[in-house]
Amino acid sequence: MDLYVKRIYSPRAPEDGVRVLVDRIWPRGFSRDTEAIDTWMKDLAPSNELRHWFGHDPARWPEFRRRYADELASNGPAMAQLLALVDKGPVTLVYSARDEIHNQAVALREILLEGL
Repeated sequence: MDLYVKRIYSPRAPEDGVRVLVDRIWPRGFSRDTEAIDTWMKDLAPSNELRHWFGHDPARWPEFRRRYADELASNGPAMAQLLALVDKGPVTLVYSARDEIHNQAVALREILLEGL
């Protein structure tokens, strides 16, 4: 499974494949017709409640991942859409958070690799 994670502010690379934005809110500084993103799957982003609770606090990371996995498990259509893209070739999960270790794209990749 060619599944990568990249911050939206990082330049696009040929190996990125399809770039999927997994943020609930559109990133600042980018127009909606940007070439940095191929598709926006905001339904795969954590709920607003979970996002605000987490607040990118590394101490809450394990519980955030658990809660986020629960949300993803109940979102079959969006997960199926993402997995269909992954089956076709490389996919890069794009996010805008400053924290490159504790964010929803990293968690989503880990959850997918663990076989949700």
